[in-house]
Amino acid sequence: MGDSNINKIVKFLSVDIWRVTDGEVSRTRGTLYNMIKIATLSVKEFVQGGVITKASALTYSTLLAIIPALALLFAIARGFGFANLLETQIRDGLASHAQAAEILLTFVDSYISHTKSGVFIGVGLIMLFYTILLLTDNIENTFNSIWQVKKSRTLYRKMTDYFSMILLLPLLIMLSSGISIYLTTFVKHMEEFILLAPIVKFFVRLIPFVLTWAMFTALYIFMPNTKVKFKYAILPGIIAGSAFQAFQYLYIGSQIWVSNYNAIYGSFAAIPMFLLWTQISWCICLYGAQLCYVAQNLRNFSFSKEIEDISRRYHDFLCVLIMSLICKRFQTESKPYTAEELSGEHKIPIRLTKKILYELQDLNMIVETIAEEKEESLGYLPSVDINRMSVKMLLSRLDEAGSEAFKIDIERYSATWTALNNAKSEFFENTDKILLKDL
Repeated sequence: MGDSNINKIVKFLSVDIWRVTDGEVSRTRGTLYNMIKIATLSVKEFVQGGVITKASALTYSTLLAIIPALALLFAIARGFGFANLLETQIRDGLASHAQAAEILLTFVDSYISHTKSGVFIGVGLIMLFYTILLLTDNIENTFNSIWQVKKSRTLYRKMTDYFSMILLLPLLIMLSSGISIYLTTFVKHMEEFILLAPIVKFFVRLIPFVLTWAMFTALYIFMPNTKVKFKYAILPGIIAGSAFQAFQYLYIGSQIWVSNYNAIYGSFAAIPMFLLWTQISWCICLYGAQLCYVAQNLRNFSFSKEIEDISRRYHDFLCVLIMSLICKRFQTESKPYTAEELSGEHKIPIRLTKKILYELQDLNMIVETIAEEKEESLGYLPSVDINRMSVKMLLSRLDEAGSEAFKIDIERYSATWTALNNAKSEFFENTDKILLKDL
């Protein structure tokens, strides 16, 4: 009896829950099901999508760009007059590695002084901007990979977007530090207020979390080269930000095993510790990005197993149905169908709808256009005269799509080839006069 119940639960979580559509269950139960789907999918995609490997690649890029990036931040900070504040932030962040912080700041000062002097100024500036651009480009490509975006930003947009963020970062650091210092000072004057002092202290301690939440949320919205909705980015930003802050406290406060590393590696202990910190930090960040992607595209994963095993007959049926709907919409001079409208009105899984629309484009049956109401959504129109678009035309193109460049001797098997073609010809002849717009 127990095994039977466990099997039912496993079957429900692996199969049945993905077949539940909107309107079949109550809103509360639907929300619970969606939360289970998001949690399951985010972990599955994180493990199977090679996100840990991507985090390792970003760790290497970060190690390469850390000194030039800090040099640029310090150069901007000195221009605004708060370089000491930035230096204090770095020392506080590396409180458990004071020696490493000193070495890092020495490297940054040396990099800035050499970049500003002699013949090295041109090469130094080029290398500085190149390493930073390389890091940000790798971050964008990783986010685009998670979001399955094939096209990255143009070079002009990379230059403007990336360096806008770099210029804003020192200002945000100054702002957050200024707020923290002001509220800390304010709390000291609030000690006499028994009720208000604990509340103010709580909000002061919450500031680093809020700023980290905002940073991760902004990263999830602006870094991928696609539209990410705020409502789907805010919760992953909070989860990733909280995990990052918790890991920060664990990393800084773990003096026992840090001292063991210092005993083994001496002054080099900071290197493996920094690599470990960077690797785990990127894993946390990329998991949040994966969570954001899954939350916004949850509908794409419905009926995933059925879509993978769809029969040829049902696939052709949906191709004819979608093509017929597009032709009818065009005939009435209404606005073009979007993928979301086709999926929602006719209960076709959105992932399968998009797959068939891509296929119909490859067959030159439809073309993309901009929908009238929402410029960011794509609509679909017939590519030729709808009075010529028959069921035979569509099925013939579906049948002939793909490669036939194999080394099988057709003449040797001519009887088989002829029988197949004759059977298809007879079938197609019966559908030649059936127009898609009339179905």
